Amino acid sequence: MRDYLAHEVRNVSVLGHSGAGKTAVLEAMLYFTNASDRFGKTSEGSSLIDYDAEEIRRGISVYTSLVPIEWKENKINFIDTPGYLDFIGEQEAGLAVGDNALIVVGAKDGVQSGTIKAWEAAQAHKLPTIFFINKVDEDHASFETAYEGLRDAFGKSVIPFEVPIRENGEVIGSINILRDKAWYFKGPLADPQKAQPIPDDYAQQVAAYRDQIAEAIAMGDDELMEKYFSGEAFTEAELTRGVRIGVRSGEIRPVFSGSAINSTGIERLMDLIIKYFPAYGESGSYVAMENNEPVELATNENEVLSAQVFKTIVDPFVGRISYLKILSGVMSSDSLVYNTNKDRSEKINTIYIIKGKHQTAVGKLFTGDIGAVVKLQATQTNDTLCDKDRRILIDPIKFSEPMLAMAVSPKTKNDEDKMSNGLQRMCEEDPTMKVVNNPETKQMVLYGVGDQHIEVILAKLKAKYKAEVLLEEPKVPYRETIRKAVTGEGRHKKQTGGHGQFGHVFVDFSPNEGEEEMVFEEKVFGGAVPRQYFPAVEKGLRECMEHGALAGYKVVNIKAVLTDGKYHDVDSSEMAFIMAARLAFKDAMAKANPILLEPIMQVSVKVPDEYTGTIMGDFNKRRGMIIGMDQQDGYQLIQAHVPMAEMMKYPIELRAMTQGRGTFTQVFDRYEPLPANLAERVIAQARAEMEE
Repeated sequence: MRDYLAHEVRNVSVLGHSGAGKTAVLEAMLYFTNASDRFGKTSEGSSLIDYDAEEIRRGISVYTSLVPIEWKENKINFIDTPGYLDFIGEQEAGLAVGDNALIVVGAKDGVQSGTIKAWEAAQAHKLPTIFFINKVDEDHASFETAYEGLRDAFGKSVIPFEVPIRENGEVIGSINILRDKAWYFKGPLADPQKAQPIPDDYAQQVAAYRDQIAEAIAMGDDELMEKYFSGEAFTEAELTRGVRIGVRSGEIRPVFSGSAINSTGIERLMDLIIKYFPAYGESGSYVAMENNEPVELATNENEVLSAQVFKTIVDPFVGRISYLKILSGVMSSDSLVYNTNKDRSEKINTIYIIKGKHQTAVGKLFTGDIGAVVKLQATQTNDTLCDKDRRILIDPIKFSEPMLAMAVSPKTKNDEDKMSNGLQRMCEEDPTMKVVNNPETKQMVLYGVGDQHIEVILAKLKAKYKAEVLLEEPKVPYRETIRKAVTGEGRHKKQTGGHGQFGHVFVDFSPNEGEEEMVFEEKVFGGAVPRQYFPAVEKGLRECMEHGALAGYKVVNIKAVLTDGKYHDVDSSEMAFIMAARLAFKDAMAKANPILLEPIMQVSVKVPDEYTGTIMGDFNKRRGMIIGMDQQDGYQLIQAHVPMAEMMKYPIELRAMTQGRGTFTQVFDRYEPLPANLAERVIAQARAEMEE
């Protein structure tokens, strides 16, 4: 593979619903361009793109893959992204380095939730977009139905540029709307190289589509608009120029069709990507930060080096593999670069071009191109690599926050170190997973996007790091407090030969809602308890606060005042007063009407308008309280306060309620008393666990 410059490189993020055939389209391109010696299939384990064991087992893409295609003196870097919503982090990484979007749609299934999410992502990144309706040759498939679904969902900018010709339920050719010609690859007229007249049955339909194109083109160019309103027909050159302008501006989203499995429409699709999608260098410049000031950098090879790492793989044998995109300048093998985020230099050894599971070493990587480097010491996803004399900083990729929590524990003692080490390394690879050690519940909590995401993480942990774990729902970190002021007495006396142990204290306990941690004071008169034992009393009380009398949860919102006590000149000691304080705490808790407090989360849900009633009704079932609503671009933003215990499976349940179109975030807000009927259940369960 030769070197390609910025004006020869197109980076295309491939998006769509899971099962639409994104990977199959790219496999067909690899096979058609002789970049692969066979047409690989994920389900058969022969795919060059989906080669991971989990992808083969599930028959879907799990990770983002790079698929560079050389076509007509240009290079197209396809970034194949997973369609399944649990692997949204991989899609977000792929979108960050794509300059264009190819959305693949199944002709039979049409617009699905993944199609809508793909469209919204492309819109958010302002990417020129082409739709490819795949599988048009399947039984009961309909190009027209799929297209109408796209136009209804995404508006008038979605326009077909070709129409498949069907005969007896079989696709035998296609019509190019712009050229007003037909080509046949089956039947008596079969000759892919020879243009044929449009069949009469399609003439009216093609004319209507051509009018849509002409109208859209006229909107993007004053000269063409004048010609359009004068009733003159556009030349083919004018149509091409107008479409290029429209695609770049987002006024036109062409729709093409074909069949990846039969390699139908694949050659035309690559032609159209080269023809209509902008090369990276066409953007001219981009804005980064330098010394906390915005700076504009040219997107060409003569500019200073700047590159961003968008994906990291930690391989047990190779080490860290960093996938990056060159945003300006040139990166060379055996060179020294600077990591602005980590404030240290890194040595670039070999640079690789990645093609699915294959790597090819290259000497340089030019502006706009995508590749990988290995064995960087400190560099992680989202880091910027640049020249040491120009410390450039690129805006980080925004990854989704994982919301599904599961507690993990090692299956055996031997798995403990391997589990911790493996999860830590996997967090470097996947920004949409995190691991938190909860000191209150004594659990290690793994956060993922959804249940499939968690399953893949654990499967990878077992296969790659040989660690097996047990999975359970995390414990809710309830708290305990008191509802009335009481006095607790603690008297510790023990005689064992020689010096004994003696400590006697009276402690007033009262509710103190303003402070979570216990507030300790002493108001002892006449030296009833010597001053040197005050810290021991406080220590004994604070130790008790970690494990309440009701269910063993942390005790909060309490003020404790040491008021009186007794001591012995010989037998009193710090340990004796620690024990006395514990007894005083136990005595007081039995009389102070203790209650359980539960954590309340502030939840923000974003759903399409049609699901608003469903979400609000569901929150009522979860003991939630709606605190605000706001409409935004056809979506409803719903704010609510909901108990944490009711939100454990919410990522999975929200997806089911909204067909995958709802998203949410949550943060801790406050603690509130747990209703008595629920408290009884929690207390009984906690005591049963303590007995075990």
